Amino acid sequence: MTFRIKSPLLVLLSCLGFSCLSFSSHAQKRKMPPKPSAAEVYDSVAQPAVPLGGTEKYARFLGDNQRYPATAMQKGIQGTVKVSFIVEKTGTVNEVKVETPLSPELDAEAIRLIKSGPKWTPAKHRNQVVRQRIYVPVSFVMSPGSEVVMAAGKDRPITTSAADIAASANPDRPAVVAPDRPTQPVGGNQAFFDWIEKNQKYPLLARQRKIQGKVMVEFMVQADGSLTDARVIRKMGSGLDEEALRLIKTAPKWEPAMFQGKPLKQKMVLPVLFQL
Repeated sequence: MTFRIKSPLLVLLSCLGFSCLSFSSHAQKRKMPPKPSAAEVYDSVAQPAVPLGGTEKYARFLGDNQRYPATAMQKGIQGTVKVSFIVEKTGTVNEVKVETPLSPELDAEAIRLIKSGPKWTPAKHRNQVVRQRIYVPVSFVMSPGSEVVMAAGKDRPITTSAADIAASANPDRPAVVAPDRPTQPVGGNQAFFDWIEKNQKYPLLARQRKIQGKVMVEFMVQADGSLTDARVIRKMGSGLDEEALRLIKTAPKWEPAMFQGKPLKQKMVLPVLFQL
């Protein structure tokens, strides 16, 4: 009889041992992380994606290649456009979109800028290359030279942005604060920048020194559409400033600003981009 009855303690230990073994095995299975999904897009990863050449070089690329839309300058619009995009497993940029809109012109330029950027080193998560969503702020800030001061009669000055009229076509009338139609290049902004790119002669010294960037030029669009009084307000040196002035001085006429059916002259500030 004694040998056929198991000890209650042995039975209990046996059950506990089995239970602990089963629980331990189950716990180990749950600790194994699943492999990342091939199509999943991650916002947070163990090893984030980075632009080729590093973040500082990428920031310089954005600054050097940004084209401030003339219409936004004319309206005095400044601010930051937050852009999101996906860095694919190949390092290419895809699904670029605006998260915080600022204006149609600046939003479109921010998207163009990001799309034209370099490839990225893709993100890694759990030792696997994955897709990651990246957020980049693109800031648009007009240079100090885009501000002008006009006298309103003899009493008080009015500070205006580059969008405002510098002087009226009629000297007997006070300067007009806002035109009915701002000045713009004939054929549109893109046509003007295309002309600049086509007719640009990259200075040999700047090419040898591998200098690139944008020269900010201020000029006046006269009532007849001609561009005059050009001056550099943000210099680059190595012949780039002189070439930027040459381009503005020889550029095609613009459509002048209009107020109450009459053409007016208007001051503008635009970047002339130099890229190797």
